[in-house]
Amino acid sequence: MRQEQFKMERQGLIKVGDVVEISEFQSYMNYSYIIEPAVAMSGCYKNSERIKSKTGVIKKIDHTPRGFMVTAEFEE
Repeated sequence: MRQEQFKMERQGLIKVGDVVEISEFQSYMNYSYIIEPAVAMSGCYKNSERIKSKTGVIKKIDHTPRGFMVTAEFEE
């Protein structure tokens, strides 16, 4: 299992236990991910760190001064 964090701007878009799909986006040298439908966004990952699974389960949502941090778990 692999856990990754995503940043969510608004509360209540997803909840703990939800099964979510992610989309992968490639820039020049990095990859980033969005929990669909445009709920939360990941940071940048190198090619060797790419998320292979396209679905995950929300494990935790933390409210921080910078927004909501969503932890999703993926089978890899």
